[in-house]
Amino acid sequence: MKKELALGMMRLPVNADKKINANQTIKLVDHFLEQGFRKFDTAELYHDTQSEHAIREFIVKRYDRNAFEVADKLSSWRIPKDSSAEQFFQKQLQVTGLEYFDRYLFHSMEERLYPEAVEKRYFDFIFEKKAQGLVREAGFSFHGKPELLDKVLTEYPEVDVVQLQINYIDWDNPSIRSGECYEIARKHGKKILIMEPVKGGLLANLSPQAAHILKTAAPDASIASWAIRFAAGLEGVDTVLSGISTMEQMQDNVAVMKNFQPLSDDELQVLGQVRALLNQNPRVECTGCGYCLPACPMELPIPGFISLLNNVKIFGDLPQIRNSYKICSSRHRADECVNCGCCTDVCPQHLDIPHHLASLAQWAKNSAK
Repeated sequence: MKKELALGMMRLPVNADKKINANQTIKLVDHFLEQGFRKFDTAELYHDTQSEHAIREFIVKRYDRNAFEVADKLSSWRIPKDSSAEQFFQKQLQVTGLEYFDRYLFHSMEERLYPEAVEKRYFDFIFEKKAQGLVREAGFSFHGKPELLDKVLTEYPEVDVVQLQINYIDWDNPSIRSGECYEIARKHGKKILIMEPVKGGLLANLSPQAAHILKTAAPDASIASWAIRFAAGLEGVDTVLSGISTMEQMQDNVAVMKNFQPLSDDELQVLGQVRALLNQNPRVECTGCGYCLPACPMELPIPGFISLLNNVKIFGDLPQIRNSYKICSSRHRADECVNCGCCTDVCPQHLDIPHHLASLAQWAKNSAK
């Protein structure tokens, strides 16, 4: 069964100064290509705008153009007010050193971005670039609700590919609903690219109890390989995108995908046991609707905070989660909640949001010790 692996250029090895480590990245790129894989994924903002430069220096300058494929993205919120999508696109070609992109995606489509995308004709812009030969496949990455996905694919049937966040723990997650999104993409007959199959590394760092279940079933298989095989094994999935930071991760991902075998029915049952164990601590049933955002006088990123709290409940206190909280709280912290109740008043799920924010704030305080 032919399945593709793409190297995401967003979690590359870095030095102490946060600059991408050239020697280590070159080794990852070379091994990836030597093993017969060729797809790379980048965006203007990845690695604090270093990622597109890495594409040029470590791939474009070192390999023939027919040896690799590159996907880049139109990050609409990154376009300066006095600039345009055309200028943004041309700069991306210049920085990467490419004459065309194999795939070009509207970046992170969700409810708050869709009206502007329609108004400014961003999808039409991408389709025009495809017609001009500057883009081979046109599409979008998606972080919204299934209803929006259905709307976009209905209104823009020219879309070639859809990049979805899919992994076994988010499949029935009420705020992500990745299973429903997958079914909608299938209904529209679109090529599916999967991002976050290991959920940013969280599904490679399971609790001892969860890891024991997987190791008992397959002692020689890595914990991460179960997540990769779940995502790649879905019918209609063309490519699984993995953000790789180490050679160990690279070798493991390549070994899984080079001779790919989907999970058997028995293995899916084992994964079901793991999912049940991870979900033993009840999650906050936030659907990510965002009604609380305009109601909050402190302008707290409430859905993001609730998502982090759920990750703590599922996976425990992991470095990835602490780093995500640091990023999410760069402007406001969870302990800045003034307990006014404005968010609870408008929450369709009637969640006690101040209570949950207090729980996250207490976790953040304890994890900093």
